[in-house]
Amino acid sequence: MAEILKGKRVALLVADGFEQVELTEPKAALEQAGAQADIVSPADGQVKGWQHTDWGDTFDVDVPLDSASESDFDALVLPGGVMNPDQLRRNERALAFVKAFFDHDKPVAAICHGGWTLIDAGVVEGRRLTSYPSIQTDLKNAGAVWVDEEVVVDNGLVTSRNPNDLPAFNAKLIEEVAEGRH
Repeated sequence: MAEILKGKRVALLVADGFEQVELTEPKAALEQAGAQADIVSPADGQVKGWQHTDWGDTFDVDVPLDSASESDFDALVLPGGVMNPDQLRRNERALAFVKAFFDHDKPVAAICHGGWTLIDAGVVEGRRLTSYPSIQTDLKNAGAVWVDEEVVVDNGLVTSRNPNDLPAFNAKLIEEVAEGRH
């Protein structure tokens, strides 16, 4: 499996306060599978993670959101955390970036609270997905079919509930990126 994603480039879109393990583990899994995994952020230069109940590490931004284009990437990952998607869902540039992946049928993966950004991008209606349980009502109100499962795949959209689901999330993420456009 080492090179299954060779030549693929994946964006990981985050703002300050993303759940750190929900960035680092998918990024490592993508890179181990041969993909280039870039941190994209509205943050200037660096972005700060969150580890459970406190600030985590600082990460370099590979591509500033203002210069990022969906056309440069094969797939998108939306880590959770509470602060991160709450900031992204109020950022018109972030929402347009996310929506472009859906417009071009590219794989998108969201974990935990990452679904909040999907709601504001207007891409959940009629889709079957999961998330952190506390945002299920928001997703249902936006027209999603919410289920409580470890990992859900709906036409290239991969979703999971929390960090405990990362092994299944990462496996499906790699599978969907390898399959390409849906």
